[in-house]
Amino acid sequence: MSTKTLFIGLDGCTYTVLNEMTRDLPGEGVTMPYLASLMAKGSRTKLRSTPNPLTPPAWTSIMTGKGPGEHGVFDFIRAEDRGGDVFWTLYDSRDVDAEMIWSIASRAGKKITALNFPLTAPPPKETNGSIVPGFIPAKHLRRNSHPSGLFERIKQAIPTFDPKELAWDFDKEKQAMESLSDADMENWVRYHLPREEQWFAIAEYILENDKPDLMAVMFDGTDKIQHQAWQFLDPNLVPAERSELYNRVRGVCREYFGNVDRYIKRLVELAGPDAQVFFASDHGFTATVEVLRINSYLEDLGYLKWAESDGSEQAVRREASDFANLDWSKTIAYCRTPSSNGIYIRVAEKEGDPGIPKKDYNRVRDKLIEDLKKLRNEDGEPVIVDVLKREDWFPGAHMKDACDLTLVLRDNGFVSIRNVKPAVVKRPNPIGTHHPDGIFMAVGKGIKSTGMVARRKIVDVAPTLLYSLGLPTPSDFEGKVAEPFFEESWLEQHPVKVGEPTQRGGERQKSEEMDDQEKKQIIEQLQMLGYME
Repeated sequence: MSTKTLFIGLDGCTYTVLNEMTRDLPGEGVTMPYLASLMAKGSRTKLRSTPNPLTPPAWTSIMTGKGPGEHGVFDFIRAEDRGGDVFWTLYDSRDVDAEMIWSIASRAGKKITALNFPLTAPPPKETNGSIVPGFIPAKHLRRNSHPSGLFERIKQAIPTFDPKELAWDFDKEKQAMESLSDADMENWVRYHLPREEQWFAIAEYILENDKPDLMAVMFDGTDKIQHQAWQFLDPNLVPAERSELYNRVRGVCREYFGNVDRYIKRLVELAGPDAQVFFASDHGFTATVEVLRINSYLEDLGYLKWAESDGSEQAVRREASDFANLDWSKTIAYCRTPSSNGIYIRVAEKEGDPGIPKKDYNRVRDKLIEDLKKLRNEDGEPVIVDVLKREDWFPGAHMKDACDLTLVLRDNGFVSIRNVKPAVVKRPNPIGTHHPDGIFMAVGKGIKSTGMVARRKIVDVAPTLLYSLGLPTPSDFEGKVAEPFFEESWLEQHPVKVGEPTQRGGERQKSEEMDDQEKKQIIEQLQMLGYME
C-alpha cells in the first residue's frame, strides 16, 4: 500500500509571507527552496475562509466540506444564554454536527492519519487509521489518540517524544508573556520551534511505517509566530533601517519557515512520486492598526448595560474574566468574545423575559446595523465596513447558534469587549490578525503546473481531498472539487462523482471533561494569540 494523498495544513499561512519565503531576497536568499520548487510545478489559489476567519469554524469547514451553519462550530467557545446569565464551555469534536473526511474515508475502506487538527478530540471510534488531536492539554493526548495504544507506540518509537512539548505548555507560555520585552522577542519565537519538530517526527514515523492512503498533518506555528511577530514578516512593514532586534527576530522566523520546508521535503519524499500533495490554511494574515471596543460602543448606543460590582469575590472574578460582564436584565445586544467578532441580539421567549419582543427583531436589527455602520475613527474612516446577517452567511441546521450579526472591520481585526473608553483607538504599532484569504496549493501526479488559478472556497478542500483518494463528493457537501488543479486527461480518466450524503455528527456523549484549571489555561493561550483579552 502507498500513500495516495498527502495533506499539509499550515495554520494562518498567507501568500504575503509565503511568497517572500520562496523567493530570492537580497541578503537572505531563499528560505523555503523546496516549497518554491513545488509551487513552480503545481497549481495554487487563494482560499476564502469562513465569514469570520477563525481557527475552529474554518478548520472544521476544511474537514467537513460544510459551512458553520451546517457543522455548528462558530468560535472557540460555545455559550448558552439562559436569560439571567450566560454560560460557556469549549467546543470539541462532539459539537461538530457533520461528518469529517477522516470518517468518510474510513467508511470507504481508506486508511487515514490526522495529526494536530483542532476539534478531533475525542476521535471518531470508527476511524480506520491514526488520529492525534490538536488543541488539548498534554494530559488528554493519550486518552484522545486513536487507536488505543498509539500514544505508547509513538513514545517508544521516537526517543525525543515529549507530550508536554507536543501540546501547549500553558504555564511556560504564560511566564514568557509576563516577562516579554523587545529583548525577549527572539526567545519567544524560538520557544515555539521544538513543538513543530515534535509533530513532524510523529508524521514522519507514521507515514514511513503505516503508509496511510490519506496522510494529513497540520503545523500551527505559522499562526502562532505571525500573531506574535507579524511586524518582522510583513514586507509592507519593513523599517527604513533594520535594527539588530529586527534582524534577530526575523532570522528566527526564517529559521522556523526553513524548518517547515525541511518537513515538507521529507514528507513528500516519503509519500512517493505517485502521491498528490495539497497544502491549505484556514485563513490568511494581515496587519490590524486599531482597536474597536464594541461593547463600549453598544453601551454608548444604549443596547447594553455593564454589571455593577458589589465588591464580592464573584463580582471581582467576573470583571477580570474574558467574557462580557453585563447586567443581563438591561442588555439587548452584546458581543460575547473578541474572537467571535459578532453581536448577539437577545430575544425574549415570553413576556417579562430579558430581551426584545420577537415581533421587534427585524426592526431592532436593522437599526443596529445602521448604528454600527455610522461608527468612524478619528480620521473619519468607517471602522465597520460590513455587517453580515446570519441567515445570509450561516444557512443551515445551526443558523440559530450563529451571531445575529458578524462584523467585518476595515483592518480585519478582532474586536475588544472591554469596558474601556474611547470605543475606537489606534494601536501603538500594527500587529498580526486574520485575513479571509488563505492558501490552497496542489502538486503531484495529475496536477497542472499552471500557477495561480481563480479563488476557491474553504469548503472545497474536503471534496478535493476525497476526489484525490478516488472517492465521490457526498451529495450534501457545500464544497466542490477544485477541478482547475487537475490535468484534463486526469479528470477524463477519473471523473468527478457525487455520492451518498454524509452521516450527522454532534454526538455529545458523556465523557471526561476538562477541569476548570485546564479551561483557564486554554483561555490564557487564546489571550496570547490575540483571540481573547
